[in-house]
Amino acid sequence: MPTETMNAIRLHEYGGPEVLRYEAAPMPEPGPGQLLVRVHAVGVNPPDWYAREGMPNVPAELKPPVELPLIPGTDASGVVAAIGDGVEGFAVGDEVFGLLNFPNSLQGNAYAEYVAASAADFAHKPAGVDHEHAAAVAMSGLTAWQFLVELGHDVPSPFQQAQHRPMALDAGSTVLVNGAAGGVGHLALQLAKRQGARVIAVASGAHEAFLRDLGADVVIDYTRERPEEVAHDVDLVLDCVGGPQSRRFLKTIKRGGSLYPVYFGEFDDEENARLGITVTAAQVRSSGAQLTEIGRLLEDGTLRVAIDSVFPLKDARAAHERAARGHLQGKIVLTVA
Repeated sequence: MPTETMNAIRLHEYGGPEVLRYEAAPMPEPGPGQLLVRVHAVGVNPPDWYAREGMPNVPAELKPPVELPLIPGTDASGVVAAIGDGVEGFAVGDEVFGLLNFPNSLQGNAYAEYVAASAADFAHKPAGVDHEHAAAVAMSGLTAWQFLVELGHDVPSPFQQAQHRPMALDAGSTVLVNGAAGGVGHLALQLAKRQGARVIAVASGAHEAFLRDLGADVVIDYTRERPEEVAHDVDLVLDCVGGPQSRRFLKTIKRGGSLYPVYFGEFDDEENARLGITVTAAQVRSSGAQLTEIGRLLEDGTLRVAIDSVFPLKDARAAHERAARGHLQGKIVLTVA
């Protein structure tokens, strides 16, 4: 009996956006504890192009298992098509969204017409939120949530032994978000405001109106001035850019404050201790329960997710080329007919 197929984006070799192929692939089947979902939209995230490139900058011992051909993608929103044994709380026809199988694997397999994944990774999609916005919020929303609101797990980051604990924020707190117009940044800005904090947003000046509309109290245009020279007495810096330059923000933080690099930064523990600053990171993990809470905030308008651009699934290459150009305002989304 021939294997049933679907359309998907696959890569058979590592490389640039040109290795992404739109082709027929085997249809997945839901295993025990899994949902089979007919995908309507897919969120595009940095781990998608890390997987596409073969994670060249990640130490071998930290690389999750990857097999070629690979269907990239971890964020999906769609409709339940079938249910595996032992699943409760979902029914065929339910609209759902999720961050799939992360960080256990970069093979979330979401760039496809159908995807099978653990039911625990999914949440019911709010009726008032369309598939594009639900897919866009999954990884970025959970990242912002786990850094700023509730970690929700006790698994340490592979890049740092210190356990991350979100700082309590209130009306007396000042939070600086670097990379505030991007996927994680624009959601983190809103979550910090929701807790009452004063928020300084760092981005290019082209995004100022967008960021002020989301609630930013101050916008620093990094193309005109150095944020680490302008901002002072900050309680918390969430650096959504990260990397070796992240430590430059230490000078903006008051004693007793914290710096959270979303992407791996380079720090000196002795310097951090001398300054009285806590530097911790977390690695986002799938959580249907937390996505349920985020979904409620989307439904009532407390949280808004911005979409930078939308491409059909077959044009995933163009979506990755858009990501490579940078300066995103929100998220890139793929739609599946």
